[in-house]
Amino acid sequence: MPDFSLPELIVIFLIFLLLFGGGKLPEAGRSLGNAIREFRNAMREADPTKDVKAKTIDAEKKPDEGKSTQA
Repeated sequence: MPDFSLPELIVIFLIFLLLFGGGKLPEAGRSLGNAIREFRNAMREADPTKDVKAKTIDAEKKPDEGKSTQA
């Protein structure tokens, strides 16, 4: 991924400001944030090792773990 310095980020921000205007800029940022969040959630759901790890942890638990004793 390319590294952007502060002047480059300012130029990119100004271009977005000119293209979308001040009113649409927050909406565009919100949409971008939602898209990134949905992408991350989809990547987590598609991770095949996640299910294997959970099954391994469950198998390692002791059978009497988590049971409460009543007097």
